[in-house]
Amino acid sequence: LISGLWWGPSAFSAKERSGSPGIQPEKAAAYIYDVIKADRTLYTTEIVNRLQAKGVASASEHWEQENALMLPAQFLQHSGKLAAENGSEIRYRLIGLWPIYRRNAPVSDLERNALESLRKNPSMPVTGIVTSGRKQYFQAIYPDLAVSQACIDCHNGHLLSPKRDFKLNEVMGGIAITIPLE
Repeated sequence: LISGLWWGPSAFSAKERSGSPGIQPEKAAAYIYDVIKADRTLYTTEIVNRLQAKGVASASEHWEQENALMLPAQFLQHSGKLAAENGSEIRYRLIGLWPIYRRNAPVSDLERNALESLRKNPSMPVTGIVTSGRKQYFQAIYPDLAVSQACIDCHNGHLLSPKRDFKLNEVMGGIAITIPLE
């Protein structure tokens, strides 16, 4: 919805809107984050937790080989890949200071500093402008909290996990949302 309103073919350029400033990147990122958070919560509570509790299905890191549900973190990562393929240049992904896999490590000083800041104060996202090639992007990093025991058990028990003492509602990492600026 957001990309359709903001970048869709029927959208007017800023000049054509006769003075209308459009959606501020902070607000667009907040909208995107709200949708990501709602989808992930719904997937975790109403699909994964519910089906596991009833013994219908289980979630596994190796879901494709095991004919299982993907983990909630994998759900977010895969949906982020699909969103990136739609051409809007909006990106979102999980990042962490203690990632199980290196691909989830911070890739910039902004991401590293944001994760450190969110550990101390998870109430406000950390934002900034990043450059890639000749393009500038707005980036917002929101806290990724340990909202279910399944998240904690997976990270604390994973063989590759560099941190094994996560607790419920603790900041485990961040959700980085990157939006192109024009």
